[in-house]
Order: sequence, then C-alpha cells, then structure tokens
Amino acid sequence: MLTVTTKTSQQENLLAGLRAVLGEHGLLTDANDCARFTTGARYGQGSTLAVLRPDSHEQVVECVRLCADAEQAVVLQGANTGLVAASTPDASGRYVVLSLERIKKHIEVDVINRSVSVDAGVSLQELNEALEPHGLFFPIDLGANPSIGGMIAANTGGARLVKYGDVRQNLLGLRAVLMHPAGEVLDLQTALRKNNTGPDLKQLFVGSSGAYGIITRAVLQVHRIPKQTATALVVPRDQAAVLELLSVLERDCSEFLTAFEGVSGAALQAVLKHIPSISNPFAPEPVPHYCVLLELASTADPQVTGIDLESVLMRCLENLFGDVVENAVVGRGKDLWRIRHAISEALRHEGKMIAFDISMPRSSFVKFRDEGLALMAEKYPWIKVMDFGHWADGGCHFNMVWPSAEQAESTNAIPSYDAQVVQQIRTEIYDLVVNTYQGSFSAEHGVGPYNLDFYQRYTASSSRQLAGELQTMLDPKRLLGLTWFGE
Repeated sequence: MLTVTTKTSQQENLLAGLRAVLGEHGLLTDANDCARFTTGARYGQGSTLAVLRPDSHEQVVECVRLCADAEQAVVLQGANTGLVAASTPDASGRYVVLSLERIKKHIEVDVINRSVSVDAGVSLQELNEALEPHGLFFPIDLGANPSIGGMIAANTGGARLVKYGDVRQNLLGLRAVLMHPAGEVLDLQTALRKNNTGPDLKQLFVGSSGAYGIITRAVLQVHRIPKQTATALVVPRDQAAVLELLSVLERDCSEFLTAFEGVSGAALQAVLKHIPSISNPFAPEPVPHYCVLLELASTADPQVTGIDLESVLMRCLENLFGDVVENAVVGRGKDLWRIRHAISEALRHEGKMIAFDISMPRSSFVKFRDEGLALMAEKYPWIKVMDFGHWADGGCHFNMVWPSAEQAESTNAIPSYDAQVVQQIRTEIYDLVVNTYQGSFSAEHGVGPYNLDFYQRYTASSSRQLAGELQTMLDPKRLLGLTWFGE
C-alpha cells in the first residue's frame, strides 16, 4: 500500500529547490510514478516523499547539498535488483529515493590498459554490450542486470568468481559524492593496478550498501572474452565426491576453471517442472540426486596453443568415471547454463521462497549440507530445501520453499506461512553457518534492513564500532541509506 504523506513547508521548499535542479522529468512525486522505486526486487513495499532522478554527476552534487541542508534522509538506488531491501525506502515516507538510473552517458574503454571508465547508472548488460566489439567483458555473471554503482555497493560476485574474482578485485577507481561535507566530491578515478601511496580509500565504498557515499563513476578492470569454452553437467558419486572433483580440476585444469556450480536434484526438478522450454539433460535417465555445472575457458587461440578444452575436459572426466563421477553431459553450454540461471524463477513457482546467501570454507560444505538437511527434515519437514551454489568460491544458496497448498506433494496438511517460524529457521541455519562452520550469513547480497539483525548478531563489537565511527564521520546526521553499521 502506498502511503500518502502530507508535506511540511520545509519539504515543499526542498522539493522546489530539487525541481529547479532536476527539472520536471527528474523529480517524481506522484505515487503512481514513484511505485516502481518503492517496491523491492524480492522484499518490501515502502513509501517516499519523492524520487530524484539526476542525469549527471553535477546534479547529484546539488541534490546532496540540498538534502543535507534540509536534513532530508536519502535512499540510494541503482537498478533496484538487490535482495536485502537496502535500495528501497521503508514505509515511513520520510526518505527520498535518489535514483542513479539516468547517469549512464559515459562508457570510455581503454583497450590497451584493459580498463573502462563507466557511469554508475550503466547496467551490467549495457557495459558488456559496449565492451564486446573490443573483445572484452566484465565477467561478473549474475542472474539479474544490476547497475555498476549498485554492484560496487553490494560487492557482487556471481558464478565465475573462482576465475575472475568479485567486484572488489576488479575495481581500479571511483568517484563518490559525500554527505559530509555536503556535496564534497572524492575523486579516486585512477586506472592504475599498482598504487601504494596510502590507504586504498575506494575500498571504503565497496560492500557498504551505499552508507558511506554516492558512487557516480567507476574505473573497472575488464577481461578478454574467451575464445573457447567447455561445459559439462556432472553427476558426482556423492557429496564428498563434489570436493574430490573440484580438487582434481584445480590440480589438472586450474588456469582454465571458470565456474563450478552445484545444483541439487530438488532444484533441478523445480526447473524441469516450471520452465517448459528446459528438458532433463540426462534423459532418459532420471534427475540425479545432485549435479555440478562446470566450465573451462581460455582466451588463448587454440590454433596457437594446440589446446582443445572440450578434449581436456573429456579426458579429465573419463579418468574419474566409476570412482568420483557417475554420469556427465558434456557440451551444450548455453542449454546447461540456462538450467542454472532458471533456478530462482522456478523456485518461486513452488511457494514462498526462504532464501539464504551464505558462505564458508569449502572443506566444510559437505558437513554443513548434511547437518542443514537433517535439521530441516527433523524440525520443519514440510519445507522443501532446493539448494544450489558456488562450491568453488565457498558460496551456497541454501534456498528453501514453504510450499503453497497447490504445490503440496502429499495429503498431509502444510502449516500456513508463518513469518516468525521463518525467522526461527533463518536463525538456526545462520547459527550453524557462522558459529559452527565459521561462515558468513551474507556472501554476496550485502547488508540491508532485511538482514541487519543478523549483522548485529554475528559481527564482532569491535568491527561494528569501527564501521559506525567511519559512517558517523562521513554522515554525522545519518541521512544516507537504511543501514547503520555501528553499535
């Protein structure tokens, strides 16, 4: 429900000043026009005083100055694809949304330096479309199409992190607007890979959920598009064999390994059930208990190196058949990746999703998964665990579904969805991840209102204190964002 907010004279004066800076198309106040900016990608429906849509860095600076002078709270928003409610306002109506979606005029490619200077509002797809003619790409592989500024604020990783790293590892420089001093610009736009002249201040903004400043431009390291790839969907002997397979690939194919994605049989079944265009790759054999999507890639010319990656992959898997590997489909890369990218959509058709974005040392995965599945089967037997994830980088989406009545697989009654029970499940799983297996409750999605309680629960007091002191220094009146990192 959209909340109608009665504006004070101070707010009216602020909106008049913002309208003078942004123009009629740059400032939205009508509830219907604002609706898409106040609805989260997965969670939350909020309300806003107005949506600010600057189309330049200079307009961002002026908006920040006006909002700071009026002590107006601001929520930053890129493509609004985040999953922890950090980019959408709450229901109070006291925030304005500062959307960077129109700041997307500049994509300046330096082919020799293998870098690009790009405005924060440019989407990942738009960036890669601009890089492709140069034989380059930004290799953060995601199911969504976020903006570059949002990717930095969340430090996104994706399916190919094992080869290319996350955003943090590919960020060379940035430009940010500070809330204090109001509108001051911190220009860290360097294209250098080596610069040891003091603290690396750009890293303050990475993974900060927009709480430390407003990124308006970034300088990114980009990579050459592979000239050949080899893909396989592999059925391991059991869970322990997944790690054996990973160890062999890293030993024998390490420079080529770009992805190693686990997919549970339950998740694959959901894809086949709800996405009609995707068929069982193992047919006529049934869906396996678990499978691994793996990819090798090389930017080298095979005519120069004499290396055929598909042959390399086939030989590697053949050596493991009967011991580590039970079955495999090799080739059909686009079809196999479609399965992986369709999982989240398929799970939504099963009922209400309970999503987990966790990580831990890879050596703990098998024990955690066994214990997590046992916990759910014993205490919450009606919940379906449909997990998948990035085994090679320690990430796991231990996702679950609270089935709807239509999706019930038996005549047994399924309890009505209960938010308190879901919170209890989250706490039990996160306690297992963090306290037992020294993992993280948020591997990729960052910290926002949706998981702020867990940040307070699991983050050391000394870390929260330092993060809060930095935030207070940069935003003493706490006007920027919905996330407070302090005590």
